[in-house]
Amino acid sequence: MVKKIDVAEIFGSDVFDDATMKERLPKKIYKELKQTISVGGELDSHVAEVVANAMKDWAIEKGATHYTHWFQPLTGITAEKHDAFISPTDDGGVILEFSGKELIKGEPDGSSFPSGGLRATFEARGYTAWDCTSPAFVHETPSGSTVLCIPTIFCSYTGEALDKKTPLLRSMEALSVQALRIVRAFGDTEAQKVTTSVGPEQEYFLVDRDTYNQREDLIFAGRTLFGAPAPKGQELDDHYFGSIKERVSSYMNDLNEELWKLGVTAKTQHNEVAPAQHELAPIYNTTNIATDHNQLIMETMKKVALRHNLVCLLHEKPFAGINGSGKHNNWSMSTDTGVNLLDPGVTPHQNKQFLLILSAILKAVDEYAPLLRESAANPGNDHRLGANEAPPAIISIFLGEQLEDVLNQLCEKGEATSSKVGGKLDVGVSTVPSFMKDATDRNRTSPFAFTGNKFEFRMVGSTASIADPNTVLNTIVAETLRQAADVLEASDDPIMAAHDLTKKWIGEHIRIIFNGNGYSEEWVEEAERRGLPNIKNMVDALGCLTEEYAVELFERHKVMTRVELTSRQEVGYETYAKAINIEARTMIDMTKKEIIPAVIKYTTTVAQSVAAVKAVGADASVQEASLADISKNLVAMNAALEKLEAATDKAASIEEPKAQAIAYRDEVFTTMSELREPADALEMLVDKSVWPFPTYGDLLFNV
Repeated sequence: MVKKIDVAEIFGSDVFDDATMKERLPKKIYKELKQTISVGGELDSHVAEVVANAMKDWAIEKGATHYTHWFQPLTGITAEKHDAFISPTDDGGVILEFSGKELIKGEPDGSSFPSGGLRATFEARGYTAWDCTSPAFVHETPSGSTVLCIPTIFCSYTGEALDKKTPLLRSMEALSVQALRIVRAFGDTEAQKVTTSVGPEQEYFLVDRDTYNQREDLIFAGRTLFGAPAPKGQELDDHYFGSIKERVSSYMNDLNEELWKLGVTAKTQHNEVAPAQHELAPIYNTTNIATDHNQLIMETMKKVALRHNLVCLLHEKPFAGINGSGKHNNWSMSTDTGVNLLDPGVTPHQNKQFLLILSAILKAVDEYAPLLRESAANPGNDHRLGANEAPPAIISIFLGEQLEDVLNQLCEKGEATSSKVGGKLDVGVSTVPSFMKDATDRNRTSPFAFTGNKFEFRMVGSTASIADPNTVLNTIVAETLRQAADVLEASDDPIMAAHDLTKKWIGEHIRIIFNGNGYSEEWVEEAERRGLPNIKNMVDALGCLTEEYAVELFERHKVMTRVELTSRQEVGYETYAKAINIEARTMIDMTKKEIIPAVIKYTTTVAQSVAAVKAVGADASVQEASLADISKNLVAMNAALEKLEAATDKAASIEEPKAQAIAYRDEVFTTMSELREPADALEMLVDKSVWPFPTYGDLLFNV
C-alpha cells in the first residue's frame, strides 16, 4: 500500500522558517531579525537572546535534546558538534537553556580540519558564527536522536575563513553591490539588493548494500577500481527517463518526504543515462540556502538509502565505461523587487540592461576561465570532464540562436534591430495541440549554457559543494559589473555608454561563445586556435588560485585574501594526493588479498584439468590456451602491482604538497591503469564462482 503524504502539511515542518519565526517571535524582534536577513547589518545581542530562546523551545517540542553549529569546512562536507541544552542547577538538577551567545558563537577545534597552513596543530581555536540568512532546522541523527542544526560560518582565531560558506556570503554581497550600481544607472531606484539564486541538479547512483559491502574499492574510494564491462551498458538508452523500478521509487518517495520536511523543494526525479543512475532537481533558492540544501540533499540521499538496503554513490565516476555523475548549477540574479536580471524579455535586442549584463558575463567567463575551471576541479571530476558524457575541460558559453543573432547584429551593424522568435510547433497529429516553442534550442555539451533566464554551469562534480563555483561566479561577474558601472556613472548618457560598452565587450570576447558540439575533437582544436585554455586535471587547475590576477580580484571584492587563496590551493593539492593514495593502496590491498589468491586457486584447477585430460589422451588445447592466457595476465598484473607499490611509497614520501600531487598524478595514477588492465582481463577468464567480488553486472542490475 502506497503511503499518502500531505506535502503542504509537512513541507518545512522541521525548519525554523519565516512563518515559524513570525509566529513565535515578538513583532519588534521579528522585524529587526528580518531587517538583518534582508539587507544585512549587525544583529543586536538582545534580539539574539530572544531568538535563541524561541528556537530552543521550538526544537525541544520537536524532540531535540541537543543543538549544533552546522558548518561547511574545507573537507567539502558538513561538520557538527552536539551540545545538550542542559545547564546544572544548585539543587543538583538541570534546566534547559540556550542563550543568545550560544546561538551566535561556537568554538570547534580549528586545527583538525584542513586549513592549508592557516592553523597549526597547536593553534586549536576556531569559531563558528550564526548565519541568520539560512534558517535553522532539526535533524534526526542515525541513532534516532533529534538535533537543532544552526547554519554557521567557520573562521580562525585570526579571522581567516576556514570554510566554504564565508567566501560564498562575501561574494554574494560583492555582486549585490556592483549589480545595484548597474540597475540604478538604468533608473531603478527601488531595488535595495541583488541576490543570486541557484538550482543545483544532483545526479547519483544506487547499488544494493549487500553487494556494495563486498567491494573494498567502493567502501574506501567510492568508485570501482577494478571491473570488466557488463554485457549491457547504456548503449540502448533504455534507462534514461525510463520507468522507475519499485525499489528505487520507494526510496525516492522516502527521500522526498525527508527533504520536504527540511524545506528543500525537491521537485524533479528521473532515471539518468547510465544503469542504476538517477537525478534529483530542486526549485531555485538563494545561493546561500541552495548551497546548504544541496549538502542536506547529499547527506539525506545516503541516509535514506541505507533504510532500503541500498547505498547511494555520489562519486563522479563510480563505474568505468558508462556515464558518471555531475551537478548542473543553474545560476541567475534578481533584484529584491522581483526583477530577474538575466531575463532577456520578448525582445532582447531592445533590452539594453540585459545586453550589458550579458556582455559583462561573457567578459567575466572569458577572462577568468581558469578560475571557473578550478572551481569545478576535484579528483573524481578528472575522470568525467571531456569523456563524451560531460562538458570538456574547456570553458565556453552557449547562448543559442536568438542571442547569438542579436550579438552578431551589434558587432556587424552597430545596432540590433530584431530578435528571432520561436513560433508555433505543429507535430502533425490532430489530437495533439500545437504550442509555442522556445526561441532557441539547448546544448547539453556546453559547460556554461544560457537556458532562457539563467546560466547552467554543467562542469560541477556530483560530490562537490556548490559553494566554490558560485563564489567564483559571483566574484568574477561582480568585477566586470564594477568595470561597467564605473563607465556608466562617469557618463552623461549612461544608456548610450552601456550600448557602446556592450558592443566593445562582445567584440573582445566573442571567442568564448560556442554553440556547437562540445564533445567533438574538432572543438578541442578550434578552442586551441581561439586561445581558450584546456586545463585537463585538478592539479593543473589549482595553479591559478595564487596568480596575481586572481589574488587582486578576490582581495578587491573582499571575498578572499592572498592567505586564504594560498591555503585553499594547498588543501587542494593535499586532497588530490590523499584521494589517489587511498585508491592506490586499496588496489594494492584488493590485488594481494583477493584477486591473486583467487586467480592462483583457479589456475591450479585449470592446470589439474590439463593434466587430467592429457592423461586420458584427449585434446587439452583449450585448457592449455586458457591456462596460458591466465598466467600471462597474472604475471603482468604482478609486475604492475610491484610498480604501483613503489610509485605509491615514493609519492607518499614527498613533503611539498604540489610536488606530491604531481607525483600521484603522473606516476601513481598512470600505474593504477596499468594494474587494472590485466586484472579486468582476468575477470573475463576466471570462473565467476571464484572471482572474489561482485562484477559490474551484479552492481548495476541488482536494484
